[in-house]
Amino acid sequence: MTRFGTKKTYHLIKPQLARLDIKCGRDKLHDILRSEGMLIKKKKNYMRTTNSYHRFYKHPNLIKDLNINRAEQVWASDITYLRSNQGWLYLSLITDVYSKQIVGYQLSDNLKTINCINALKTAIKNRKYPDRPLIHHSDRGFQYCSPDYIETLEKNNIRISMTTKHDPYENAVAERINGTLKNEFDLGDRLPDQKNAERELRKAIWIYNNLRPHESCNFLTPRETHTNENIELKKWPIRFRKKKEENILTLNQLCHT
Repeated sequence: MTRFGTKKTYHLIKPQLARLDIKCGRDKLHDILRSEGMLIKKKKNYMRTTNSYHRFYKHPNLIKDLNINRAEQVWASDITYLRSNQGWLYLSLITDVYSKQIVGYQLSDNLKTINCINALKTAIKNRKYPDRPLIHHSDRGFQYCSPDYIETLEKNNIRISMTTKHDPYENAVAERINGTLKNEFDLGDRLPDQKNAERELRKAIWIYNNLRPHESCNFLTPRETHTNENIELKKWPIRFRKKKEENILTLNQLCHT
């Protein structure tokens, strides 16, 4: 985990600091990392992988006000891209919204629907609670609206939910996972080829699921959270996020007056 965040780093080393009687809080650790030039700047993504201008039916959003309190209640799906020396690669991901565990994925060199279906079939095959009602949530891209994809969901009694507008907050978990894999696991850097990318991706997903503590899961790993449903997940209300953005914008305006 070459680009680990300060909060998670502090959570992991806190017991060692206490054992060695080293007095260092989270903010102090952040200052130390900054002074040593160890903070990582996030990279901006520019490629768009969603094409919602198509003839297929777009389903309504079923999870907008849903209280998500268990594993395999909602899956979030999305497609992101990776760079390689041989061209663009496209990663189809399926993530459990409750536990943040990546339950299915497929890497390919094209945006064909079959790749998303393969990721979905992997997730279905590996279900821990196959008898539970499940909702599949995604954007309105043609891959997720295609008859073949919809048929796979319906055959497995999975309800269908989609975003209603071009708002990343409507599929926030999937968007966040994309950024985490790229920013914290070096997958946002240019990779030599697809074979190398598949190897690095497989390793990154295993580490993410099994070793990386997740802040919204009270610093449990996704794997631990998936099997432990007696925890209260940390929520990030949209109104607070938007208010924070407004405050930052106002501060920037004041700084330039």
